[in-house]
Amino acid sequence: MRLELYNTMSRTKEPLKPVVAGRIGMYMCGPTVYSEPHLGHARGPIVFDVMRRWLEHEGFVVRLVTNVTDVGHLTDDSAADGNGEDKLARRAKLERIEPMEVAEKYFWSYFDAMAKLNVRRPSIVPRASGHIVEQIELVQKLLDNETAYERDGSVYFDVSAWKDYGALSGRDPDELLEGTRVDVRSDKDDPRDFAVWKRAEDGHIMRWNSPWGEGFPGWHLECSVMSTKYLGDEFDIHGGGLDLIFPHHESEIAQAHAAGQPFARVWTHWNMITLGGEKMAKSKDHFVTLDKLFEKFDPIAVRFHLLRSHYRSVSDFSEESLTASSQGLTRLTDTYSMVASDAGVTGADPTVERRPRDDAPFVEFRAAFAEAMNDDINTPRAIAALFDAARVVRKAVEDGAGPAYRAGAAALFDEMLAGVLGVPTAARSGSGDADAALDGAVAVILEQRQLARERRDFATSDVLRDRLEALGISIEDGPDGSRWRLAKR
Repeated sequence: MRLELYNTMSRTKEPLKPVVAGRIGMYMCGPTVYSEPHLGHARGPIVFDVMRRWLEHEGFVVRLVTNVTDVGHLTDDSAADGNGEDKLARRAKLERIEPMEVAEKYFWSYFDAMAKLNVRRPSIVPRASGHIVEQIELVQKLLDNETAYERDGSVYFDVSAWKDYGALSGRDPDELLEGTRVDVRSDKDDPRDFAVWKRAEDGHIMRWNSPWGEGFPGWHLECSVMSTKYLGDEFDIHGGGLDLIFPHHESEIAQAHAAGQPFARVWTHWNMITLGGEKMAKSKDHFVTLDKLFEKFDPIAVRFHLLRSHYRSVSDFSEESLTASSQGLTRLTDTYSMVASDAGVTGADPTVERRPRDDAPFVEFRAAFAEAMNDDINTPRAIAALFDAARVVRKAVEDGAGPAYRAGAAALFDEMLAGVLGVPTAARSGSGDADAALDGAVAVILEQRQLARERRDFATSDVLRDRLEALGISIEDGPDGSRWRLAKR
């Protein structure tokens, strides 16, 4: 396996060594579905989508599990003390609907937005509320091995009993005591301890029966349970945003290891997205929802823009930067249009015989792309390799490159830009159905134009060309026929 990933646990790049040969198990911490998805929700799914696509390109069978938090994520859980109101319950009160109605509404809102970004659906999407039994079982294991304790219907993980707590984040557990008051939570033995099960107070809507009374699971518990349920006690990659390293992922590791599970081998974390150079913050109303963003920008351009920064680097968003990325993407897709107009190049119609393809001129670009992807999924370098290829291809086409060369170039962009990076190579003028209709309509007009040229009716041929160009469709005549591309976006 050539792929090296940066492991937050070891703080270095490591060769990926699958637990099971030929298979990769990936777990990504998904959304808490209590509000509309915003720009910050987009980066992680895109990163893991590209990682998954690359692994599949390299021949691996990948299972990607992304959870949905629909219970237990509290409004005040930053200190891991389990205090606060459930975020879905609070939203339900505001909208005057049931908590599960909130979860369902924003679950589909999130995945609809991901579909527009061309993020493929995960293999499995487990919900926290659907795995209460398994979470109760894990709590009981922790109680049985005395790494957790029960106080008045709540169960807390005993951080002092787990010497490796802090290994992922690099925090000293003893230092976590600084600035805390021991009496913040009177039912906890230690202010550092975190809830794995919470007693449901009067009026708390989301509650389940347990051996310790009615309550609900702690936020950290769900990921330890659902990742191992679907990927096994030991799996390959666990990911999330940098803000999840502590306390969420730190607590996941403690729970899983205390239950005797080896857990994840590699911990992958992506950096934040800034908005105009400032960290996005819902509390300050400094964020943008994906729906609002998609009203102004093509979702695929948003995806491409996020891939132009390495996932471990900060990605800044502004209208200017996104416009620049969109223009860069247009250069790539226009190059593709130049070479893919020959029938059968892309293989879209299986009844059309493919023309001979020459891959030899693109070996170095494929190698550069692969080297970048194997170096911790370095998408900016991979995209740079495609820009280099586009520049060479355009020059070759201008110099009269033949169909085999153009077919090889089209295959490169189909495979790497569309297949691995998930950025469609087809014209981005609307939905897939609209694009297909446009392709068909232009093909009919070009056929009529070709017939006019064969009759030497050049006046009609010129009128058809001019009418198309007035609509933003540029026609290029060559020895092998006419090609078209969108001149306007």
